[in-house]
Amino acid sequence: MTATIEELKALGADLVVDARGVSCPGPILAAKKAIGGLAVGGVMEVQATDSGTLKDIPAWTKKMGHEYLGSYDDSGYLCLFLRKMK
Repeated sequence: MTATIEELKALGADLVVDARGVSCPGPILAAKKAIGGLAVGGVMEVQATDSGTLKDIPAWTKKMGHEYLGSYDDSGYLCLFLRKMK
């Protein structure tokens, strides 16, 4: 189950990865690189303009054992949220 847009906006990310303007697989590679700097339980926001990220990030978080929290469109770019679980 994913959070509502309001819940995501109120959540506040511990780490923001700006992958806007980068095509696939750029956003997922940026997320993979950045998650190492996030504490377990921390929330990462990935900002992207590539619509493929909507499939890539949830699939990657599941594969890696993290929690996908949801996404929303913010004036032409996507904001995707995940929680580091290990």
